[in-house]
Amino acid sequence: MSEKNISFILHKPQLSENIGACARAIKNFRFKKLVLINPKPIFPNDKILATSVGAKDIISHSKNYDNLEKALDKIDILIATSARFRNKNIKHIKLEDLKKINFKKKIGFLFGSEASGLSNDEISYASYTLQIPTNPDFKSLNLSHSLIIIAQYVSSLLKIKNAPFRKSKKVKSASKKEIQSMLNLCINNLDEINFFRPKEKRPKMLENLRNIFYKMDLSDKETRILSGVFASLGKKRRLTK
Repeated sequence: MSEKNISFILHKPQLSENIGACARAIKNFRFKKLVLINPKPIFPNDKILATSVGAKDIISHSKNYDNLEKALDKIDILIATSARFRNKNIKHIKLEDLKKINFKKKIGFLFGSEASGLSNDEISYASYTLQIPTNPDFKSLNLSHSLIIIAQYVSSLLKIKNAPFRKSKKVKSASKKEIQSMLNLCINNLDEINFFRPKEKRPKMLENLRNIFYKMDLSDKETRILSGVFASLGKKRRLTK
């Protein structure tokens, strides 16, 4: 288990001060990886650097992407933070449930924008949603406060030597990139047969498909098999036209 396996992903952060404070919180607990998705402020800027105080190295080594999917290539397990319980077929966990996560894998913690949090579409990329226990009558937490609570808790878990569970060393979990590549093959085949009807329901149907595949703990071998199945189906259909 290593701090290097943990990434903190800020989706469309709006305030420079919060970005800087998040970088500071990450360094407080010896983590190193900050990822930003389409930040509203110019990144980096003087206000971000000033708020980060001694964590300017976190800012300078951070990754900046224009969409969420690109940021997940090297993530095995994505945990989305949300103050709201989602009526979706996805595993909802509490802070203490992080004890069950295998931190030998590449873990990403996803945080939504200050104004609107995470949409169901963004949640659909996640393996789990995580709620931080708060006053039920006032659940709103500042972005950097949410991050520092999780960073402190995960930091304490990483000090535990024993792994939470064992699995054959020959079995390698599929990366988000491998799953997305397989899913794209599936979607392309479905597009060819005009599966997504009516068209206005396509975004919701794609969201549900991602929910199905991302919550499954697929191995890289299983992902390759499914990719082969989807590729063969497409080839077979084109040959019979």
